[in-house]
Amino acid sequence: MHWFMEVLRKYAVFSGRARRKEYWYFALGYLVLYVACALIDWVLGPIWSLIGEDIGLFGLLLAIGLFLPSLAVTVRRLHDTDRSGWWILIFFIPIVGVIVAVVFLASKGTEGENRFGPDPKASATW
Repeated sequence: MHWFMEVLRKYAVFSGRARRKEYWYFALGYLVLYVACALIDWVLGPIWSLIGEDIGLFGLLLAIGLFLPSLAVTVRRLHDTDRSGWWILIFFIPIVGVIVAVVFLASKGTEGENRFGPDPKASATW
């Protein structure tokens, strides 16, 4: 929970670096919250249908509320691997782009300082 809250504290901070632990624990927390919201939306029913897909209120609120932190932590994670945040656009390439992006996000960060800031692993106390 600490790592999820850490990302929320840096709600729209796109500068700096994020450790793998920070990124993947946030992703796990997001997934757990999404499943909980999906279950609630399933019980309550959708608020409307769009292109044949039912949209629930709680899932929609979660997606809107966590859009910027998700984007920001992904950019900071790319910075940790010494890549520009613009690499996030690779997600728009079907299949191959998503695979490459996941490899980038799962890669070990640059040891020591890089052009995006100090090593977050070296300064971590927990």
